[in-house]
Amino acid sequence: MNKHKKVASRNPWTWIPTLYFAEGLPYVAVMTVSVIMYKRFGLSNTDIALYTSWLYLPWVIKPFWSPFVDILKTKRWWIVSMQLLIGAGLAGVAFTLPTPFYLQASLAFFWMIAFSSATHDIAADGFYMLALDDSQQSFFVGIRSTFYRLASITGQGFLIILAGFLEKTTGKIPFAWSITFFILAGLFLFFFVYHRYSLPLPSSDTAKAAHTPNEVMKEFVNTFKSFFTKKGIGLALAFILLYRFAEAMLIKLASPFLLDSREVGGLGLTTSEVGFTYGTVGAISLTVGGIIGGIAVSRNGLKRWLWPMALAITLPNAAYLLLAIYQPENYLWVNIAVATEQFGYGFGFTAYMLYMIYFSQGEHKTAHYSICTGFMALGMMLPGMVAGWIQERLGYENFFNFIMLAIIPTLLLIHFIKVDQDFGRSKKSDRS
Repeated sequence: MNKHKKVASRNPWTWIPTLYFAEGLPYVAVMTVSVIMYKRFGLSNTDIALYTSWLYLPWVIKPFWSPFVDILKTKRWWIVSMQLLIGAGLAGVAFTLPTPFYLQASLAFFWMIAFSSATHDIAADGFYMLALDDSQQSFFVGIRSTFYRLASITGQGFLIILAGFLEKTTGKIPFAWSITFFILAGLFLFFFVYHRYSLPLPSSDTAKAAHTPNEVMKEFVNTFKSFFTKKGIGLALAFILLYRFAEAMLIKLASPFLLDSREVGGLGLTTSEVGFTYGTVGAISLTVGGIIGGIAVSRNGLKRWLWPMALAITLPNAAYLLLAIYQPENYLWVNIAVATEQFGYGFGFTAYMLYMIYFSQGEHKTAHYSICTGFMALGMMLPGMVAGWIQERLGYENFFNFIMLAIIPTLLLIHFIKVDQDFGRSKKSDRS
């Protein structure tokens, strides 16, 4: 009995860091690493942006199958099963990269990884709430965010730098990236085995098989109906879809721009240099911006910071325009520009996340927040799909000029957004 109790309540330090590191890695592999890899394989920017933007779809439609993750099997079962499936998908990418049909096959495996990762997100976040009490959830929220960001640094930094090193030493781009993905697949095999034994067994983590199909469907319909009948739903959806409109296009072409030769308007950086720029300088700036954004809102509330944060997530995009105009050869200027844009993005993204939490308040708030994140992914997917086509017709400099014009919808929309005066402000700030 004591042994069972120990298994049911393992020390959170033994599984939360690894669980959220495992949650972050597949997303960065699908959304960021794939873009750089396909660029090194010689794909056009139009194809890269179109194909990789479609990979957002699993996160767009995630709310539609999240109820079934809650009903069928346990959260623990979903976590370890998805980690095994993600590992298999990563191995599939590694196997197919050296083949003539690498594009179709690798995209199919990336789709498999994306769906598995989105399902893993649902299960991991649900398990976190089941396995920890309220005080533990509050304590470890920063820990889980830190290790999720460390996964981003590992994916955008270490993996890209490793691939660049292997490219240089072997002279074989497909082989270099294949080895990189084999290492990532091995890491997920480790996660599968480790979490199979390290995750606790909370008594509340049970499949809800008692629900009839009719009850499930009724609750499913009511959840969506209550969301789309919320007051101000039209304005809220416009905000969610347009707040990152410019950023959604910029993010798809940022790495290709850094990698492309100077003859076509790029900066001609190596794979390893791009890995360092985004995986260390960019990731650290993004994290610092997010932390400062959270502190700012906790002191003065979201309403006070909505305009400054909207400006922070849009105006620093000009850093890429300046890089395209001057094409500096000094690598330091490239890092300063990326750090500036990423800091602004991290700071401005705070308002975006908090607004979705604000709009999701009320009954079904967890499900409504999940729906909001689906529209958030859609807001990244649709602009990203056409970004490559636009860039190849305008060139990099004019594309970044277009990006600066694309911030206008965001800034116009902010004027109409209504938020409660004290939302986001900490109780301590209220007393001061």
